Amino acid sequence: MSIPEIIIGAVILVICVVLVIICMMQEQKPQNATAALTGASNDSFYDKNRGRTKEARLKKITFWCSLVFFALILFMDIVMPLITK
Repeated sequence: MSIPEIIIGAVILVICVVLVIICMMQEQKPQNATAALTGASNDSFYDKNRGRTKEARLKKITFWCSLVFFALILFMDIVMPLITK
């Protein structure tokens, strides 16, 4: 293994751990079968300002970490074998 592969592998490992921790920190949304079938929603002040809450920040961090994780995995699988030849 080359030095860049080791470094990228370590970054992927750190992102994996961060993703697991962030996913465990997020609250579960209640699954209400009636609301799912009827499309009912409760509009409240909390729902309208959800973008500024802790859950929204965790969701954004999860999205970006997942995106970086996916890109690094593709890079390691597709580009690194071409570079190391």
